[in-house]
Amino acid sequence: MIELITHSAFAEMALLLVLAAAFGVLGMVLKQPLIVAFIVVGLIAGPSILDLVHSNDHIDLLAELGIAVLLFLVGIKLDVKLVRSLGAVSVMTGLGQVMFTSLFGFLIGLGLGFDAASSLYIAVALTFSSTIIIVKLLSDKREIDSLHGQIALGFLIVQDLVVVFAMIVLSAIGIGSGSAEGSNSVVLVAGAGLALVLAVMLFIRFVANPLTERLARVPELLVVFALAQAAMFAAIGDAVGLGKEVGGLLAGMSLASTPYRETIAARLASLRDFLLLFFFIALGAALDLSLLGSQIGAAVVFSVFVLVGNPLIVLVIMGAMGYRKRTGFLAGLTVAQISEFSLIFVAMGVTLGHVSAEATGLVTLVGLVTIAASTYMITYSHQLYALCEPMLDMFERRGTPREANDAGTDRAARYEVIICGLGRFGTAIGLRLAKSGVKVLGIDFNPVAVRRWRDLGLASEYGDVTDPDFIATLPLTGARWVVSTIPVYVTGISREDERLSLLQAVRAMAGGCRVALTSHASTDTQALQTAGADLVLEPFQDAADQSVALLGGAAPLAHPAIPEIAGEDRLQS
Repeated sequence: MIELITHSAFAEMALLLVLAAAFGVLGMVLKQPLIVAFIVVGLIAGPSILDLVHSNDHIDLLAELGIAVLLFLVGIKLDVKLVRSLGAVSVMTGLGQVMFTSLFGFLIGLGLGFDAASSLYIAVALTFSSTIIIVKLLSDKREIDSLHGQIALGFLIVQDLVVVFAMIVLSAIGIGSGSAEGSNSVVLVAGAGLALVLAVMLFIRFVANPLTERLARVPELLVVFALAQAAMFAAIGDAVGLGKEVGGLLAGMSLASTPYRETIAARLASLRDFLLLFFFIALGAALDLSLLGSQIGAAVVFSVFVLVGNPLIVLVIMGAMGYRKRTGFLAGLTVAQISEFSLIFVAMGVTLGHVSAEATGLVTLVGLVTIAASTYMITYSHQLYALCEPMLDMFERRGTPREANDAGTDRAARYEVIICGLGRFGTAIGLRLAKSGVKVLGIDFNPVAVRRWRDLGLASEYGDVTDPDFIATLPLTGARWVVSTIPVYVTGISREDERLSLLQAVRAMAGGCRVALTSHASTDTQALQTAGADLVLEPFQDAADQSVALLGGAAPLAHPAIPEIAGEDRLQS
């Protein structure tokens, strides 16, 4: 039956999509990224098992378009202002991790018997971490605005810049390779490359903004134009010898300064994921399972190196710069895997004839292991930190100057109410209490929110209320209430719920202090009351009660002015 179906290229694609959907659901149940599921689909559909993949030309075409769109989206994020905004910790940590992984990965490769070229390719491939996966996991945990989340995003940008540089270098090395007229080719391609860069600069200067402003009147046309730009530049880059990857990157950079880049990126993200499905399927289908067995030992060694070595170097660098061991540990976990760029990078090396297909198989195995393992490491990062915490003292400088709790706060002062979560809801409560003469202290793990409170004249500290060590430092003596306005939008209380952690920690340290928690579901409200919360705040229900009272003729309450809060900060509370 399968043989009859796969005689049709369309039916073959349909069958691959069904498999991808099925394994995607399985991956979702196992809390795994789709990259893992798609590579497994390629392995199963490949010649070693079901032998479903025969329309190689069609799949390769879609895969190449997916890579062009992926690099286009990388390029469109490379705005000069974004690069300038990188802090010293992001630059130093990112470059330090890249250099450490490259050097020691290269030495490990030589020690395992690989030649110098293969060792270098594998080592560089191990330096890249998946921005897509990390942003998704941190967003799901509401830690994207935390200090360790912001630092992680910073050094992921540094990694992206290294990816760009590495691919440009690869393209340059590949120019004229294997040709007697290599030197002439280098001159011609370099000239074509400069001409393409000049064209991009002129496009940015004179065309990009007015053109995208006109196209934005029809959003669908703006997306088609962006896709055409990516494909056209990729085709030109490939034709002149720079490669599709560099062409797609330049296409993205040509639109990076426009005010519509975020809209374009958001609308193309789903198409990128769909097209990359075929890249991962083609990658998995090209792997010979009979040959992978001999690489399991090397894959285990490299996987342990990535899972342990990458977080360790981040922990060392951040500790030396004055960050707490907890911040360094949580940020370090985000680089404990390799990314889709790692696979693309090695695939470029195979195309150029620098390494054999065995290197691709090895890096793919390492990718499967590290992505699968690091997903659980990041998801359960706080529990993992609790296990490792006794061994991490050596990575923390005395005083932790980068995270001093008392910066801008009078530690000797007594506060009547301590609010955890300084988003829109927490800020509204804090301003109203302060206006009533109540002394309030705000706590948040978003440095921007902490700074905003201080600008409003309110006392605030950076801190993570899921950290028992931090809660122990709070000035709870004399406090009447500890209020958590941090939202939990998933219905159902678990043992790891940060609201219960805060409740238990406060109860253990200050028996007379009452605790108010925030709930967005009636079932959670009952569970929190049963757990011992003195008060459960329900913002939506309370707002509805106030609205009904106003509609019934009650006098409106006076509202203090609250500054606008950026969209990403609204996730806080």
